[in-house]
Amino acid sequence: MGYAFKAIEGKWKLPVMYVLGERGAARYNEIKRELGITNMMLTNTLRDLEEYGLVNRTQYNEVPPRVEYSLTPNGYAIIPALKEFEKWGQLLLDAKK
Repeated sequence: MGYAFKAIEGKWKLPVMYVLGERGAARYNEIKRELGITNMMLTNTLRDLEEYGLVNRTQYNEVPPRVEYSLTPNGYAIIPALKEFEKWGQLLLDAKK
């Protein structure tokens, strides 16, 4: 359990994974725009997620260079839990009204 929490700890890891889960694959600036995250935080978050084997980085040899990020199978495995978490958050919001 501790290793799993370590893999997703931090403010931005789960939101980045959720965006990639919804889009399938996304370029750096698409993720940045969607979340309103700084360059440094996004770069660090993507590197961490890559190190844990949750995100793939694919570089295409084109001009200009193109890089896309996507979830690995292990990354996709958390998406059902995130969707349940989203439902739970909505319940909390509804109870507040």
